Amino acid sequence: MDGPDLRLAPFALGCWSASLTGLFTGLGVTVALGVAGALGAGLAFLRDRASYRPLPGRAEESAAGRRWWGAWRRGGTGAAGGWRWIVAGAFVGVVCGAAATGARLAARDAPEVVALVDRHVSTTVTLTVRDDPRRAAVVVGRPATWVVAADLEQAGDLRADVRVLVLASGDGWAALLPGQRLRVPARFGPSRGGDLRAAVLSTERPPELLGEASWAQRAAGGLRAGLQRACAPLDAATGGLLPGLVVGDTSRLDPAVEQSFRDTGMTHLTAVSGSNVAIVTGAVLLLARRTRAGPRLTAVVCAVSVVGFVILARPSPSVLRAAVMGGIALLALASGRSRAALPALSAGAAVLLMADPELAADAGFALSVLATAGLLLLAPPMRDALRRRGVPGGVAEALAVPTAAQLACAPVVAGISGTLSLVAIPANLVVVPAIAPATVTGVAAALLSPVWPAGAEFAAWLGSWPAWWLVTVARFGAQVPAGVLPWPGGPAGALLLAALTVLLMIGFRRPAVRRLAAVVALAGVLGALSVRVLTGGWPPGGWLVVACDVGQGDATVLNAGHGAAVVVDAGPLPRDVDRCLRELDVDEVPLLLVSHFHVDHIGGLEGVLAGRRVGAVVTTPWPEPLSGRAAVARAAADHLVPVSDAPEAGGWTVGDVRLDVLPAPPERGTRSDPNNNSLMLMATVRGVRVLLTGDAETERQHALLDGGVDVSADVLKVAHHGSAFQEPSFLDAVSPRIALVSVGEGNDYGHPSGSVLARLTGRGARVQRTDVSGDLAVVLADGKLSVVLPTRPLE
Repeated sequence: MDGPDLRLAPFALGCWSASLTGLFTGLGVTVALGVAGALGAGLAFLRDRASYRPLPGRAEESAAGRRWWGAWRRGGTGAAGGWRWIVAGAFVGVVCGAAATGARLAARDAPEVVALVDRHVSTTVTLTVRDDPRRAAVVVGRPATWVVAADLEQAGDLRADVRVLVLASGDGWAALLPGQRLRVPARFGPSRGGDLRAAVLSTERPPELLGEASWAQRAAGGLRAGLQRACAPLDAATGGLLPGLVVGDTSRLDPAVEQSFRDTGMTHLTAVSGSNVAIVTGAVLLLARRTRAGPRLTAVVCAVSVVGFVILARPSPSVLRAAVMGGIALLALASGRSRAALPALSAGAAVLLMADPELAADAGFALSVLATAGLLLLAPPMRDALRRRGVPGGVAEALAVPTAAQLACAPVVAGISGTLSLVAIPANLVVVPAIAPATVTGVAAALLSPVWPAGAEFAAWLGSWPAWWLVTVARFGAQVPAGVLPWPGGPAGALLLAALTVLLMIGFRRPAVRRLAAVVALAGVLGALSVRVLTGGWPPGGWLVVACDVGQGDATVLNAGHGAAVVVDAGPLPRDVDRCLRELDVDEVPLLLVSHFHVDHIGGLEGVLAGRRVGAVVTTPWPEPLSGRAAVARAAADHLVPVSDAPEAGGWTVGDVRLDVLPAPPERGTRSDPNNNSLMLMATVRGVRVLLTGDAETERQHALLDGGVDVSADVLKVAHHGSAFQEPSFLDAVSPRIALVSVGEGNDYGHPSGSVLARLTGRGARVQRTDVSGDLAVVLADGKLSVVLPTRPLE
């Protein structure tokens, strides 16, 4: 049996790496990379041609040429020649990726556009909507904010062709469809790096529409709305999940269900991916083969089904990407040329990258490509190995396909989330029988909704049963002790898991390695279970506020109930605050507050924003340091979260939490103006008053006392990590029962101050420090406040 055809894989990888490098480095490096790729490709071609210099005579030259071309068509030109062609293909891919990315970067970084961003110009812009508007999570007392990806056509008198992100407040944005053109006054702001967006536009005006969307977009909008209506009578869990399974619409997905899917590695089911396309096309393929249609007719019918699904799921860039990835394998199989699937995947990925270089940094694109590659490369040998061990063919196929896809995607998922799910593979195996029925019945409900609403509701009801099974598996999987483990995030973590996966797959061929892996896995689960039973679990029941152990920095979590929390500051590193929130089972942050813009309070923002629903970011009005304020704006824009300044007075109610801003005039000319202008808050959580002081020092504390502000509280988050710059009379006025000090072990600042701790202890406060005890949870039980550590309570 011939091995996989990998001839086009180096070309696709070279294109991908060049696009990714260009996005994160800029136009200059991209041009240099393209030139280097062209030189490398030229040298490889010249050397390969020299290696196959024919004997004298035209006949010998022709025969040698035929032998050379035939060898290349079979997958190589010998050992040395094959490697040269691999290198040449990679270099050609680098040239193509660099050229496509460079052209987009030149438009993005055009001096005229950069000037608009740098000067924060306000002008009327003409836009084309790229994707469905997304509504940010609602915060009590604030208008809805819509996040819209768009192409900028014109800004004032300047014509442009660049991508932008629009943060819009007000009416008229919810009903926009991709492809619609509009005009609106907006203000330019900076965008993040690593993509092709030239700016973030802010507006509070309704858009002026300049025409209708295409018929395909209007049809998709009608079908999606019909599917939502058909699912409305179902319960919240299944009714919110079914549209996500079919068309990626998670607007009604229960946050608890979403978190369970995330913990069990099943989030790919709620996003439009190649698997959705494969299921729909597979159903059509099965029907075509039942009717004994020929390969060509079958391929045409499958292609039509892919086009139809694209219209249903919305012909946006992400859906088109999924259609290409998911349709490649099945169309190749339908045409009777299964070995052509891998070259088709490589070519499809390269074409998509050249058409839209931003996909190189898109996790969804990586997952789609890897999942499809896993099905083509890993699933067949797994299936055959199971068959050799006596597993029936259908069962072997059902086990091999999800396992292969999960193994291929696991490194990317781990790199993004910073976690490793031990229950992902078994959970995905168990839900395999339910995915196709849920998807097919959901598609039927959408298609029936315009002509037969009752039939659509019946189809949705049928789909709710397999959807219920998916929800049940996700909930049980999320409750498995130590089912989700911390893992190094970022590219390093992804590469580490990829290397370990390859080593394990090679080693699993030996029985001794398989037995050792089973023993280690069983010991780990039993050990984690015993620890969970002995310690009573974390988080503790009835927790109100947690001071997260984030090192030398601040991150405070207030329990708003039902998996939601208000977060104040994010510490210096994303991984620490993300770990704290995951262990607290927080999957929604309606309000994220930034006390001030020093890095030990904002460096970990990505750890709060990534993978959670964040409604809004509210910051101190004091603008310094400017670099910190810009970093907060970029991080929020990256995750499509609106940013605003806190009011001088007033506050918010979020679930079980009431927050009030402590008023005080701005402090100028102090030892540290950013510290002294920290956003100071009085939180009330189920009747318990919690004073959050940021890094406010003596000047600001004096101002509050002089203004007659009531600062008395049950719990005090001690200002500035317990530094010596505290006003003793302020600490006396607070008179806390519990004082929490968020401070890093072995820091160079001398924090916390011994005199401050002595003052608090002498006034009867229970003082706890994160550098000594780790995470600190304040718990209210039977009317009594206590501090609970991950291992034991302290009253």
